Amino acid sequence: MSKAQNATQEFLDTNQYSRNSILRYESVYGTDFVSPGGRQYASQLIEKLALPFDSTVLDVGCGLGGSAFLMAQKFNLFVDGIDLSNNMLALARDRLSTYRLGSRVTLRHQDCLTLSLHDHYDAVYSRDVFLHIQDKSHLFSTLYNALKRPGKLLFTDYCCSEQPWRPDFSRYVKSRGYHLCTVSQYADLLSQAGFQEVLALDITARFIAILESDITKIAALEMDEVSRDELTGKIGAVN
Repeated sequence: MSKAQNATQEFLDTNQYSRNSILRYESVYGTDFVSPGGRQYASQLIEKLALPFDSTVLDVGCGLGGSAFLMAQKFNLFVDGIDLSNNMLALARDRLSTYRLGSRVTLRHQDCLTLSLHDHYDAVYSRDVFLHIQDKSHLFSTLYNALKRPGKLLFTDYCCSEQPWRPDFSRYVKSRGYHLCTVSQYADLLSQAGFQEVLALDITARFIAILESDITKIAALEMDEVSRDELTGKIGAVN
């Protein structure tokens, strides 16, 4: 990965996903989760995939492994979880060792842009990861190739409005190293990569409700102001 283009492992592990930051996110989103909605929303998304038992899934940016564990435990799926953050994977592997999932979940350090598998997975799943990747054309081409036919891709991500943005939002995006797309840009990129029956939904209203609930949780947590500001900054910047 080029540092100029995409978030590197070092950048992630020393900034947004330091070990302490990960645990703070988990304190808001629930055990094994670092994405809004936690286990409940992950379960709703996985249900939408409507996969038969023993289907194979690639979880891109698996984080603490919450969705991967859920897919194996509740939905009887086989999951390969990959992440670029060593901090995330170290914690996820500790948790995996406490669950009796056998070979249903594997976790490995992997840059999703360098996947070389073809016609391998029944589905690809990802939560709020692709904003870290600038070369989205290459990303979706790689994921398309990794899928069996007909395969499914389901992901959520933080999107943006058309530019120009507010100066404070622009500064926030730059400081995080994010590469944001509009919903319609995502739809176009997916179609260009070969995906068919693309459904790109703007779920801003729903997520605002989830994030407002999360901010309330943060206010009730015992932590220093720097930690509190970091959490509210992550989930509160909406353009």
